[in-house]
Formats: sequence, C-alpha cells, structure tokens
Amino acid sequence: MIIDVQDTTSSQLAKEMNRLREAGGVVALGRVLTLIISTSAEYVEKAILAANLASREHPCRIIVIAPGDPDAPTRLDGQIRVGGDAGASDVVVLHGSGSNAAESESLIGALLLPDAPIVVWWPHGAPEVPAESPLGRIAHRRITDTASAADPKQALMHLRESYRAGDTDLSWTRLTGWRIQMAAILDGLNAADTVSITVDGAEDSPSTMLLAAWFTRRMGIPVTMAHSKAGQGMRSVRLRRRDGDVVLSRPMGDVASLYQHGRPVQHISLPRRSDQDCLAEELRRLDPDEVFGDVLVNGLPYTDLRAVVPSER
Repeated sequence: MIIDVQDTTSSQLAKEMNRLREAGGVVALGRVLTLIISTSAEYVEKAILAANLASREHPCRIIVIAPGDPDAPTRLDGQIRVGGDAGASDVVVLHGSGSNAAESESLIGALLLPDAPIVVWWPHGAPEVPAESPLGRIAHRRITDTASAADPKQALMHLRESYRAGDTDLSWTRLTGWRIQMAAILDGLNAADTVSITVDGAEDSPSTMLLAAWFTRRMGIPVTMAHSKAGQGMRSVRLRRRDGDVVLSRPMGDVASLYQHGRPVQHISLPRRSDQDCLAEELRRLDPDEVFGDVLVNGLPYTDLRAVVPSER
C-alpha cells in the first residue's frame, strides 16, 4: 500500500503510519533498526529497492530523505509504504523544500523507532565529514559509496581524511568475496615465498585501491595496481612467488579461475555483489569495522596507487 501525504509534518506522518497498520490489522513488526537513506530524487526508487530486499534479513523502518529546492517555499510532502510495497519494513519518503530541503535530525525525529539502532546510508554523495553531519551524529553506523562519486579515487582519499569509527563504504563491502578467497589461498602458502602482488581492476574502482591497501597492510610487501577498462570492477590478483605465480582471475561473469603452479585450474564462484547484498552485510553489524578503518587509514597511504598495464590473463 502506498499513501501520499501532501504538505505535512513528520509527526503527522508517524501518526498516519500507525493508523494504517492498525486499520489493516497488521501486527507490529519486530523491527531491529532504523535505516535512514539520504539521496537525490532520481535515485529514490533504486535505493528503496535495495533497502527493501535487505530488510528481508533485517526488518527495519526505512526513512528516505530526498531534498528538493532550498529556495522554494518551505514544505514537506511524504509518501508512506507498508505491506507488499515495503518488504519486511515500513517505508516513508520525505520530499522537503525550503528549510526542509537540508538533512536535519528534527526532520526525522518523530519517525525514528524508539530504542533502536540507527544506520545512515548515502548511496550517492556524502557529507564532508559523515560523522559530523546532522544525521551522522545520531547514527551508530554511517554507510557511504565512493564508487558513485564523480572522482572515486578523490572521494576515497577524502573519506580517509574524514574517517571516524562507525564509518564504512560499500566499495569495501564489495570486496568481501575476494578477501575471503585470498585469505584462504594465503593460509595455504608460505608467506615468505611471496615477493610481490599485483591487483588488477577498473581505473574507476575504489575497491581495487582498497584491496591493494589490504594486501599492503597484511603482507608488508610491494603491491602494484593494474588498471583494466572502467566499469569492470575487480579483475584479478597475481601473487608473484619464488615457486611459481598464483593467480585468481575473474575477467567476466561470476566464476573466477585459480591458477597455481603444478595444480589443475580451479573454478570458484565469485559473483559481483549487488547493492542489496552489500547493504544486508553492513546491517549485520552495528559495531565499528576495525579492519576497514585500519586499511583505509593505515594501509592506503603506504600503497602504490600508480597503475601499470595489466597482463592478458
């Protein structure tokens, strides 16, 4: 069910949401958190779709803020979604103009679930310092996505400068499968025999830079970046070893190939991750991601971010 409410307030929207649930005979959900999404109007539906799918694992209240024209008269229009249009959650979309066009705690205060953790997600664009923004100050976790920025590399470096415990980025979450596979491979090798590492990924992929920084922090050996075509994401990792190279390659599709000297080629499921998969993973934990913080703050400055021409495999 979708209900549009024009020229309203957040308090009136909260009352209307309760009325709709009572009138429909819907038992209150065991919602575990409040997810606030701050995005522009053109990305609202895409963000809601990802959040609704993630809510199947994490029932929550979703509050979407889509700021309008700050020079227009002050006004707040809302849209309430419950039932089949809201996944395992309830959704309220706020379109504000004038003084309501900016993010603020007062704009969404009446809609927050009592005694529930708060997560804020900026799918496109983020505040200068997420933790010091009006929404970031009240959040337990703050999720950004540097891959959606006009200059992902610059956005990632800026995130490093503004990082606070509780910040995370979906460019890091997209690497979970790669890190799991590489950790398993490294556990079966003698680290002393690895002399260098090459990470091959798209030139516009902050995930490539983060994976290189992860290797720098974990291995303490030279890490080189190679750039493939833009938009391809991660492509391969090559470990240069004294006893023969080890290569994990995913040039296309969802299956990667593992090449090891003297062994048959292994095929490993390594699908590209959707926004809803990454969001669902981030909602599983509300404590700071210490590994991400360490890689971002301490690993990135010591990583050689100059790219070379990738190999053909």
